[in-house]
Amino acid sequence: MRDDADRLLPAAPVRSLDEHLAAGGGAGLARALELDSDAIIDEIDRAGLRGRGGAGFPTSRKWRGVMETAASAGGRLTLVANGAEGEPGTYKDRVLLEQQPYAFLEGVCIAVHATGADKAYVGTKAKFVGPVERLRAALEEVRQAGWPGADRIEVVLGPDSYLFGEETGMLEVIEGKLPMPRIVRPYEQGLFATTSVPNPTIVNNVETLTHVAAILANGADWFRQAGTESSPGTMIFTVVGDVENPGIYELALGTPLRTLLVDIAGAHDIKAIYSGVSTQVLTPERLDVPLGFDEMRDIGAGMGSGGFVVYDSSRSIVDVLAALIRFLAVESCGQCNSCKLGNLAMYDELAKVQRGEATQADLETLLRRSHAVTDGNRCYLPVGSQLLVASTMQAFVEEFVATVERGEPTPDDVPVPLVDHIDEATGEVTFHPRYHLKRSDWSYADADPRDERLAAIRD
Repeated sequence: MRDDADRLLPAAPVRSLDEHLAAGGGAGLARALELDSDAIIDEIDRAGLRGRGGAGFPTSRKWRGVMETAASAGGRLTLVANGAEGEPGTYKDRVLLEQQPYAFLEGVCIAVHATGADKAYVGTKAKFVGPVERLRAALEEVRQAGWPGADRIEVVLGPDSYLFGEETGMLEVIEGKLPMPRIVRPYEQGLFATTSVPNPTIVNNVETLTHVAAILANGADWFRQAGTESSPGTMIFTVVGDVENPGIYELALGTPLRTLLVDIAGAHDIKAIYSGVSTQVLTPERLDVPLGFDEMRDIGAGMGSGGFVVYDSSRSIVDVLAALIRFLAVESCGQCNSCKLGNLAMYDELAKVQRGEATQADLETLLRRSHAVTDGNRCYLPVGSQLLVASTMQAFVEEFVATVERGEPTPDDVPVPLVDHIDEATGEVTFHPRYHLKRSDWSYADADPRDERLAAIRD
């Protein structure tokens, strides 16, 4: 969708640095180079920019906090741009990297200049072939053009893993390791840290840094012309699932959820809405909530990274929850036993309900397990699964009970909504074609276990 609210999404992909400059690009970096660090960060602060990766943390506070830590504790300050994008239902950072790479890189260069970062890394998945090719080509162009800071930017490709997008998991991959989350946060202990040198690191989402370029070019007042007082600006949203018009949409923050899902995406039979897999379920009674960080938090939900998955009344809520919990069970790294084993156990309970073999006691066991899954957690994954299970069971308790009482298999027709591609011309959404084969050790099976079960039944 393209309209007057579009600030980041281009009318057509920007294919060269000359195209970017002809459209007014480069003005943000030019202005930043005339200012000192405090003045740049003050402008970001006045704009009220908040992180677009999930938490909605104020960008200026993050930058200043890490800079203060680096000044007091010592070591190199590093910037990381997170473009791993592994949250189900989300598809925006890849679009920016492929269609608007120069604006993103301009934002990175401004951030490097403002924070004094020694190095900047862009972390994204190796499987994102098109976006990676465009990003690397654009990076070479801005280096050749002599953009200050461009020579300090490195693209790091990581695995097709959910936890690669977790900020400490991304640091591990940049250091050449598996995406295994750390307990200590990046602002306390960053890249290549030692016991005496913490090297605090700033981690920002790709969309956040792309906004930085526009703010420096047009000013904080311009940025605040869209959005609300507490959630200024625009945000890119993805809508997939049981809707007529799935796709990528840029809207002013504060826009009602109903406008996005019903008026634009064409969802006319809404049963359940998930903004990723790390928050509570939303039901149609919540459609009038404004799309703002605080407003969504106040109803116990979250903005996530702007991705919404919609399910209609034809879906079994048991199948929906089973697909989402299986995703979290598979993607859990296993460093916390309560998380890995707890999520796997919850999926096993749900699979029993799907087969028509569960009792009411199994539902009680499922709910109990959700309470303990966060014990000793290193990252937010088990917190998300706890919210997911508890809220879904509470909202649809009658359906869970009725499904168990019927004792019949559910349709089991809900794929994990991990977006592989969205064709903007046709609206066709492709989910990860092999995800149903992924196992809890992150390897892939040769055949679908469900097919093997069916074959055994037929034999």
